Amino acid sequence: MHRLLALALLLGCATMALGQKKYTGPKPAKADIPFLLHAGVLIESESLMAKESQEKGATLYTVPGSTSPARTPIPEPIFLFQSDKINPDKLSLFRLEVRAGNRVLALPEAGKRKKDAPRPLFLMVTPLTPGLFKVEVNEYLENGEYCLSPDGSNQVFCFTAY
Repeated sequence: MHRLLALALLLGCATMALGQKKYTGPKPAKADIPFLLHAGVLIESESLMAKESQEKGATLYTVPGSTSPARTPIPEPIFLFQSDKINPDKLSLFRLEVRAGNRVLALPEAGKRKKDAPRPLFLMVTPLTPGLFKVEVNEYLENGEYCLSPDGSNQVFCFTAY
């Protein structure tokens, strides 16, 4: 009886796997750069290195310019990401402040977290094909400047939500 149940379960899973559609949408032109998905059109995020500096009780990450050329009107944007060296599960999304013509993220030193300190926003990563992932922002973004960044790196992928 258990073998029959296991066989039925195995056949059901195989049928579901065969029934999944193969991804046929657009694919990023470059690896390791998130592309905003807008109705079948891909928009490359702005790729920069954030400058790291210290401020009293915080580490500042500064990106030049007050706004990104990569823009989206979608409050919960979707990115397509072709992974080569960067693991999409290690991306974090932060909102940036605009200060003196630059975009800035101020993270308090360890042990000095404040209630109002910046926190990473929720992302959901879904594999589409080997190496190709859909990265969805899983919370409503207010208008402003944002960046995706791989954990432990000063590399940032910026965009503006408007």
